[in-house]
Amino acid sequence: MVPQAAGERVAIVLKGYPRLSETFIAQEILGLENRGLKLEIWSLRHPTERIMHPMNRQIRAPVTYLPEYLYQEPLRVMKGAAAALRRPQLRECLRAFWRDLRRDPSANRMRRLGQALVMARELPSDIAHIHVHYLHTPASVVRYAALLTGRTWSFSAHAKDIWTIPEWEKREKLDACAWAATCTAFNAEHLRKLASSPARVDLVYHGIDTARFAAPAERRREANGDDLAEPVTLLTVGRAVDKKGLDDLLHALARLPSDLHWRLLHIGDGPLLPKLVAQARALNIAHRVQW
Repeated sequence: MVPQAAGERVAIVLKGYPRLSETFIAQEILGLENRGLKLEIWSLRHPTERIMHPMNRQIRAPVTYLPEYLYQEPLRVMKGAAAALRRPQLRECLRAFWRDLRRDPSANRMRRLGQALVMARELPSDIAHIHVHYLHTPASVVRYAALLTGRTWSFSAHAKDIWTIPEWEKREKLDACAWAATCTAFNAEHLRKLASSPARVDLVYHGIDTARFAAPAERRREANGDDLAEPVTLLTVGRAVDKKGLDDLLHALARLPSDLHWRLLHIGDGPLLPKLVAQARALNIAHRVQW
C-alpha cells in the first residue's frame, strides 16, 4: 500500500462488501487498519448474505455503495456526469473508455463508466490513492475514476478475474496502475509477462492470522502410548463448487493406504455437495468424511 501523508486515506474498492467468501480480503483490510492506515471502503454491490463474518464487524472503515445498476440511482449518475464535464482529465478518461467499448461493446462496460463518474465525484478530497480487489469489472471502474481525478491506483488480482478477461485489457491495466499484487506464483508469472514493467507485479501470498484461533487440544493416546486414538483430521473450508477441486481431493484420499488413520471434515455448502457425498460413498471413504 502507498505511504500516507498526515490526514490522507486510501480507498479500497470491492465488487461486493461484505462477503463471507472473501474473508482473506477482510483480514487484509483489518491488518492494514491495525498498522495505522486510514481506509475507506467502496463497493460496487450491496451485500446479499444475511450473515457477516466477525472480522468484518471489527473493520472501522466507512462503507460507500455505488449504484449497482445506473437506472436505480439516476440522480447520482447525472451529478457525476455533470461534475466530470468540469474536469480537465475527462478527455483522457473518455479516450480510454471508447477504446475499451470498441473492443467490448457491452452494457456492463457502460455501467462501469457510470459507476466511475459517481465515484470520481463523491470521493473525499483526502483520498490519496485507490486500491481495488479484482482485475476485471472493479478494476475498470477504478481505472476510469483514477483517470478522472488524477489519483494513483493499484489492484490485487486473485483467480477468475485474471483468466476471464482478454490480454489487451490486462496489459493496459498493468501499464496504467501504480503497482499490482497477486496471490500465487503462477498468477505473478503470467501478469509479469504481460506487463511492460514486470517489477510492478508483486507476489503476496494470502496468510492466516493464527492468533485468531485457540491452541489445539492435546491429542489423546492409546493405553500403550504408541498410536493416536483419534485420527489425523484434514479440514477443508469452502463452497462446494466445481472450481474448488473437492472431487479431486476425494479421489486422492481414496488412494491412501487403508491402514492410515485419518478423517476429512468439510465445512461449506454448495450445489455440488450431494454429488460429492455420493462420490465419497462410491469411493468407499464415506465413513471417513464428515460434511
